[in-house]
Amino acid sequence: MAQLGVGLVGTGYAAKVRAEAINAESRAILVGVAGNTAEKLAAFVQQHQTQAFPNWQALINHPQVDLVIISNLNSEHATIARAALFADKHVVAEYPLALDVSTAESLIALAENQKRLLHVEHIELMGGVHQALLEYLPKIGNPFYARYATIVPQRPAPKKWTFHHQQFGFPLMGALSRLHRFTHAFGKVASVSCRANYEQADGSYYSSCLCSAQLQFHNGLLLDVIYGKGEAVWQPERKLEVHGSQGGLIFNGDEGILVNAAGNCAIDIAARRGLFAKDTAAVLDALLENRPLYVSLQDSLYTMKVAEAAMRSAAIGQVITL
Repeated sequence: MAQLGVGLVGTGYAAKVRAEAINAESRAILVGVAGNTAEKLAAFVQQHQTQAFPNWQALINHPQVDLVIISNLNSEHATIARAALFADKHVVAEYPLALDVSTAESLIALAENQKRLLHVEHIELMGGVHQALLEYLPKIGNPFYARYATIVPQRPAPKKWTFHHQQFGFPLMGALSRLHRFTHAFGKVASVSCRANYEQADGSYYSSCLCSAQLQFHNGLLLDVIYGKGEAVWQPERKLEVHGSQGGLIFNGDEGILVNAAGNCAIDIAARRGLFAKDTAAVLDALLENRPLYVSLQDSLYTMKVAEAAMRSAAIGQVITL
């Protein structure tokens, strides 16, 4: 079998685990990497035994690159994906595909016209917590309320792209998985109400943000989502809970319990390690063996529409109906 040539854009954590996954794959070879910082790029290519490209434009136009994986700041995903598709490359992007729905829709249409694979990573769907959620949902009867909080205090806040308004995007767009696991599990959303608060540090960088949204689903479920990070949030939390007519599911970090009239029952949750490798293998399966992917572009796009509605709600202070 001929190896698929892969070009990687980015040198952060996601790029690191992507490189490890590609180097462990007999079906692919890491042709090279492009990054924004010369020192980080040099260390990255030495560690992962590949070559450095001076910029992402050179990487996507290299004749040995068949697949481009985009693992850098959110604001550049769409520009790089568009250029790669026009260069007749297959594309994988970490979520979100773009920072607005119209741009994402144009990229999906371009991929169809070019007859190239475009895939947006959503490893949260393959994670142990989400798989346990799907498995145990039938045990709690009719779900009517859910809450999901991911809060990470950071003092001092790092001056990096994840704390930059334009580079990260609106919090629930940049962190799209906070919404996507629920649209995947519970379907369509009827309305969204959202507030976003920031503490400014320097220009376009903020020192903290706290974004809270309430989603009403067509099936009757009410969801509260809280996303916070930085200096002005004080208590770390990673907790997902779903309450139903016959019981509840509580996931605190990587531990889970089923609560009902009979008492509490521990839930086994698979480890989070290896999810990027699973996503990479799924992409290669799709390209080389024509197997279906675990998530569709339309599902990711729909969640982007929900996130964009949350952004509009935060901007105008009103409930948005979808």
